[in-house]
Amino acid sequence: MSNKVRFFYEANERARIDIFLSFHFPEFSRSHYKTMILNGQVTVNKRRVKPHFMLSFGDEIFIEKKNPRPIEVLAEDIPLDIVYEDSDIIVINKARGMVVHPAPGHHAGTLVNALLHHATDLSGINGELRPGIVHRLDKDTTGLIICAKNDQAHNSLASQIESKSAKRIYAALVHGEFRAKRGEVDAPIGRHKTNRKIMAVVSSGRKAKTKYIVDKQFYGYTLLELHLSTGRTHQIRVHLKHIGHPVVCDPVYGIRKSKFSFDKQLLHAKQLVITHPKTNKVMTFNAPMPHDFMSVMKKMKIKRV
Repeated sequence: MSNKVRFFYEANERARIDIFLSFHFPEFSRSHYKTMILNGQVTVNKRRVKPHFMLSFGDEIFIEKKNPRPIEVLAEDIPLDIVYEDSDIIVINKARGMVVHPAPGHHAGTLVNALLHHATDLSGINGELRPGIVHRLDKDTTGLIICAKNDQAHNSLASQIESKSAKRIYAALVHGEFRAKRGEVDAPIGRHKTNRKIMAVVSSGRKAKTKYIVDKQFYGYTLLELHLSTGRTHQIRVHLKHIGHPVVCDPVYGIRKSKFSFDKQLLHAKQLVITHPKTNKVMTFNAPMPHDFMSVMKKMKIKRV
């Protein structure tokens, strides 16, 4: 099966076709469009072109979007660090490197694959690829994530996150030192204007707020406690880069050259506060800092203020 699109280039300025497509049709990345162009799925004036082809006013562009094969989600016996579980919810301390749900390039080894092996029933609100998943954590972000075992629990948890009555608190080790003990980043987040794979602070983005508190001050580095007021993709990492304090070892939004021996961001979801969807009891869950996070901090010298 495929989805065919035909249209005309109507801008007076010339533009590379791969950049134009990734900017105006961000469902795919620029690299994905390059592959489509090289495979002949994109033509200009009924002819095959190269990814660097320069479009001119009036060019006829034809795109054939082949639908990907459906992903089969299988149960896998993957160990989980379960912090709490009952008949409605399951709280997990997610390991670094684990993707939350299947997606292109990550068909197996995800949290969902592990959940399907562990639990006999999960909320089906988010479909077959994301059963039980109420919110996400990035692949290399460690810490607490809560999943729903039924639709009623899912709706309750989703509502709490949306209304901000649920609290998600993070720890991040960042570059630089802070003068103020606390502050807030209030800056809209959307797709980067030229690299559609990543996020950035852009005026046309969605409203995003992140509050921070200085936990420990080191020479040249700071351990922050972060509170999310909104939940945008890569929000903490983008906001911290925006204010000039990127997360240590963040390979996308951080400083490329690092004196540390690994390249996974030091960002940890350390505390989660929710109201239980059935009992209405306020519950607080905590996850200790991972060993690699602690090992980096042990190398640092605390700055006495």
